[in-house]
Amino acid sequence: MTDLISMTIAEAKAGLANKSFTSLELTDAHLAAIEAARSLNAFILETPDQARAMARAIDAKIAKGEGGPLAGIPLGIKDLFATKDVRTTACSKILGNFVPPYESTVTSQLWRDGAVMLGKLNNDEFAMGSSNETSCFGPVVNPWRREGSNTTLVPGGSSGGSASAVAALLCMGATATDTGGSIRQPAAFTATVGVKPTYGRCSRWGIVAFASSLDQAGPIARTTRDAAILMRSMAGHDPKDTTSVDRAVPDYEAAIGKSVKGMRIGIPKEYRLDGMPAEIEKLWSEGAAWLKAAGAELIDVSLPHTKYALPAYYIVAPAEASSNLARYDGVRYGLRVPGRSIGELYENTRAEGFGDEVRRRVMIGTYVLSAGYYDAYYLRAQKVRTLIKKDFEDCFAKGVSAILTPATPSAAFGVGEKGGADPVEMYLNDIFTVTVNMAGLPGIAVPAGKDAQGLPLGLQLIGRPFDEETLFSLGEVVEQAAGRFTPPRWW
Repeated sequence: MTDLISMTIAEAKAGLANKSFTSLELTDAHLAAIEAARSLNAFILETPDQARAMARAIDAKIAKGEGGPLAGIPLGIKDLFATKDVRTTACSKILGNFVPPYESTVTSQLWRDGAVMLGKLNNDEFAMGSSNETSCFGPVVNPWRREGSNTTLVPGGSSGGSASAVAALLCMGATATDTGGSIRQPAAFTATVGVKPTYGRCSRWGIVAFASSLDQAGPIARTTRDAAILMRSMAGHDPKDTTSVDRAVPDYEAAIGKSVKGMRIGIPKEYRLDGMPAEIEKLWSEGAAWLKAAGAELIDVSLPHTKYALPAYYIVAPAEASSNLARYDGVRYGLRVPGRSIGELYENTRAEGFGDEVRRRVMIGTYVLSAGYYDAYYLRAQKVRTLIKKDFEDCFAKGVSAILTPATPSAAFGVGEKGGADPVEMYLNDIFTVTVNMAGLPGIAVPAGKDAQGLPLGLQLIGRPFDEETLFSLGEVVEQAAGRFTPPRWW
């Protein structure tokens, strides 16, 4: 069993093709691993019967030589993606036991290409969080621990279930979403690879909305190559999503191993924060040295509006969230808490259905959109967003192929350690990642080393719009130099 679950997607594809094992055997091995790792709370809904049925159907297709690019590969699905006839709750009480009668575009493309669904993965409620502690199903546990310590650590958020499950070898890859770092930060905390594609590259149709101008689906996988394989199936134009871009999807896997010689890599001075841990600084320098050794050229660049990114993001995202979450009223679906009037029904339902963090963001968003404050906050934040985007455009206009930065300001922290008294403390975890969403750019987080306590740390590469291929090529260089890390099994 261990051999079957420890393979990469690329290795499993080869094994299935030469009939070393079946998809059903591969699926059964992962279902057993999930059952043995329930203490991690990564999966909130297991679908073993459906998984085995899908695996058997794929085995029959493989036998006829008809398998797709993901034929027989078992995946986990973040609970933000609508899955037909399978409960989808966004990890919020307000959606109750909502079972969608439709399939999200991204997951339908994975099933089209032959993937197998193992179940639904935990996430922060409505993807609002940086630690996966706001889920109504409870926090996800990071499979990594500090050396010599039993402290329970967070896997990052909001895609904590996806990152934890991939790191603990419970699934071969997972879908995730990134609104301000929700793919890249958990990937960095768990030594997995996370890709936030260019805005519009993957369809948002059928994904529970948080902030519509920022949300983007992407993969979390064990290696850069695996992420590239998943991304090819997830990406593509969708007429049902008006923000989806009609461009051909390249063969991302072909970018793995391509030479990076002559590429110009920008090092932004604004990302050198006051009080940044020495080990993050060291990791960043090491990553730059690896890319230089591979033939890339390093240049210092400036992104002067970076310091305004976090405050602007925490105006734009809650504003869009307050608008998107207005649909949860207890009338059409999900939780309903009766009241003496329709207004009271709305109030009671939302008070009971939404968690603290969601309520906090909805109130902030409603405030910044209200009469008298719209111009002072929301409009100003959108202007700042334009300036942040222009900073990146200016860099790329000078021939910069990609920008190298840390992925997070620290390694994973303990459950309950941050944000209790001061929510802003938690928001600061997104400091290196929100600019990418504000500018609509692609970004990848790759495991690059460990801190003094043996916890994984990641580096981030930010690319030009729709140039994910360059990120895969550069990410592979970092991955090869750093090596791969797997958490010691304790669960």
